[in-house]
Amino acid sequence: MRVLMLGGTGAMGRPLAKILASRGAEVVITSRSRSGSDKKGMEYRQGDAHDIGFLKRLLKDFYDVIIDFMVYGEAEFSQRLELLLTSCSQYVFLSSGRVYAGSESRLTENSPRLLESCGDTEYLKTDEYALSKARQEDRLRSSGYANWTIIRPYITYSEQRLQLGVFEKEQWLYRALKGRTVVFAKDIAEKQTTLTCGMDVAGALAKIAGNRKALGEVIQLAAPCGISWKEALDIYVEILEEKTRRRPNVHWIDESARMAGDLGNVYQLKYDRLFHRSFDSAKADQICGEAIAYRDAGSGLRACLEAFLDGDRRFRDISWKTEAYMDRLTGERTPFKEIPSFKMKAAYFLWRYMPGR
Repeated sequence: MRVLMLGGTGAMGRPLAKILASRGAEVVITSRSRSGSDKKGMEYRQGDAHDIGFLKRLLKDFYDVIIDFMVYGEAEFSQRLELLLTSCSQYVFLSSGRVYAGSESRLTENSPRLLESCGDTEYLKTDEYALSKARQEDRLRSSGYANWTIIRPYITYSEQRLQLGVFEKEQWLYRALKGRTVVFAKDIAEKQTTLTCGMDVAGALAKIAGNRKALGEVIQLAAPCGISWKEALDIYVEILEEKTRRRPNVHWIDESARMAGDLGNVYQLKYDRLFHRSFDSAKADQICGEAIAYRDAGSGLRACLEAFLDGDRRFRDISWKTEAYMDRLTGERTPFKEIPSFKMKAAYFLWRYMPGR
């Protein structure tokens, strides 16, 4: 089986490539940077999969399966949809569990989506992530082709991706390791969520790739067991105290709306993180031919954070605007020597000290 993975270098893509290659597949992985080394059954192609020219060169070859982890705008997706569908036997489109509206019941693939059920007309005018994914799902359904599979994972974690509410690890774990206070909101902390190990999603995806039962189907991949964000934070704090001999301080705010407005993630908060989220995995189990083994979030988060702390502790780009905002809330200051450029220092200064910010 010949597989093309577009943008497959994240929490799901990295383990998926290894699983597929170990089972005899030839896996081609695109990456803007040379972030992997070719191993048996795995070949990295450096380039930007958003570049239609680069994509067309890749698709001169026909693939048994294309697994697409890219995030597209509407026009961009429409431009390449037929090209993708005609270049493979199965096109696996990574959508998201964020497409669903709020529900107190366990979500199934037929649960209402925000796109159809949300009454917020201003939100519906946007191309926000959940709406964009839902519209692209609809384009696949109406394409006239039947060789697609829509996958809806929810929040995945790995040793390089450890989320806390709306924050990536660069917005909370970085602060903790620098001895600064972690900021979190009580209204998010009380919500039940679903956190799924990226390796578990990869294992399920490996069973869906090349699976004829999956053609023309929507399949959600998320652990059926839940955890509150407060429980996740408690796990993080406990591990950090064990590993660093210092317990991180947490600054609690009552409501997250003001902070989300200031930091620009209002819709992610309002239409996802403030929902209780739980998922039914029956359809995925049926298509895969067996119950998918999901590890519980408690042990999974613990193992991934320990692996990160024992490893090279690599962070992606830090938002100095966010650091400044949180320092203002907690009364702390980030040393200027920690901020790498003059432009970033200026951004930090403005958000930390200027009135009205």
